[in-house]
Amino acid sequence: MPEFPQPDRPTVPAPPTLQGVPLAWPTAAGDLPRQFPSRAALAAELQRQFPAALGPGPDQPAEAGLSPIPGGRRAAEARLAAIEPGHYGSSRNHLDGAVTRLSPYIRHGVLTLAEVRDAVFAWLQRSGRPRREAEKLINELGWRDYWQRLWRQHGEAIWHDLEPLKTGHAPSSYAAELPDDLRQGRTGLACIDGFSAELSETGWLHNHARMWLAAYVVHWRRVRWQAGARWFLQHLLDGDPASNNLSWQWVASCFSAKPYLFNRANLERYGGDRFCRGCSAAAAGTCPFEASYEQLQARLFGEQAPARPPSDSVGPPVHTGAAPTAALPSPARPVLWIHGEALGTANPALRAHPGRPALFVFDDALIAGHTTTSGDGAATGGTASPLSLKRLAFLQECLLELPVTIRRGDGAAELLAFTQRHGADAIVTSAGVDPRFEAIRARLAAALPVQVLTPEPFVALKEEETDLGRFGRYWRRAEAKVWAGFLGHGT
Repeated sequence: MPEFPQPDRPTVPAPPTLQGVPLAWPTAAGDLPRQFPSRAALAAELQRQFPAALGPGPDQPAEAGLSPIPGGRRAAEARLAAIEPGHYGSSRNHLDGAVTRLSPYIRHGVLTLAEVRDAVFAWLQRSGRPRREAEKLINELGWRDYWQRLWRQHGEAIWHDLEPLKTGHAPSSYAAELPDDLRQGRTGLACIDGFSAELSETGWLHNHARMWLAAYVVHWRRVRWQAGARWFLQHLLDGDPASNNLSWQWVASCFSAKPYLFNRANLERYGGDRFCRGCSAAAAGTCPFEASYEQLQARLFGEQAPARPPSDSVGPPVHTGAAPTAALPSPARPVLWIHGEALGTANPALRAHPGRPALFVFDDALIAGHTTTSGDGAATGGTASPLSLKRLAFLQECLLELPVTIRRGDGAAELLAFTQRHGADAIVTSAGVDPRFEAIRARLAAALPVQVLTPEPFVALKEEETDLGRFGRYWRRAEAKVWAGFLGHGT
């Protein structure tokens, strides 16, 4: 069963002052600050720069809009060193389970899937534990790779139903917008309100909580999954349209054989009684989840068409992502385009050209929710959903650990101005999956050569092996290739 990505809980305190690494090139007017006396100061500056971002209420300080989860490679490496693959495999479904807590860092390329894979292999060798104890964690890394490949294959189509719903309800019967009581955490259901509060306050939710919350949104409240997906992307530090949207589709039943449901017994099995014991609805006997699955099925869904076996195909590939460029003459004076999918030291552009001027641009349209990456309401049937201050602060903390100039505005325009300031003869960047990456690359390529470099993949598959279908088809092709890299393969 697929999982929503699992983000981090704070284990590494942010330093008292935030100092960006030194740059080997001069700053310019309009560059964003790269040092702050505190996280509170960072939050205040971001709130000033990006008033469209979803921040704290008017009576709250700016730092109330921050996640307790710090960004950056230092925090990521601390979490990576703490992974317990064996415990993960046996407890990951429980709210208190040993989840890896790496997904914010993986989502933004602070850590690559290949680095995490190799850390799992190193744990096996160091601990002497059998391979089977790490298989579930490797399998879940495969889910992340699979989602990314589907995004590359389908592009913006992941914002639309990939298959018909299996709920018996017409798509038009689902509301386009998320109700205020859900967004504000005042439904009167302790579990749902707790999940909503944790999402908005920390940018973190356990996988199971995401599934329960998504099921409630779509099936109990009859809201389009796109509205819920936009809501999650506003807040989640690991918010990624691929794993997020496709997991919402899995819950909704437009990328699965049937809708996903839960009941109170399931909630208490994996979450204990932390919610139910203080829930007014449970005390009053009005809990909507207090039922068998058969009762819930009859209550929530209309008469359904006969179930058909799930297809092993999700439509023809359209290959929207930019392929790595063919080998170009090594540029003499490149500038480096750093984007939100590669904010780590494994970024191949940073490795290939150390010391060269590098630029990251906070995209105003993306932050305001006016792009398909963030689920622009015009494209998905609802209102725009601006990103939260938590997400921007996490990115800023990641950027401070890289030698990169930070600006805001239109990405392509800022990059082209940056190339002129530095007399560049080319732009070098790392491969991206988001369709916006290709749109920006095409604009840049009209003015200068753009070289796209690819980081080490989680698994190398041949072109004929990339007609993905369901995860099972992908994993049958990928699993042996992943484990072939393990020196203790077969133990």
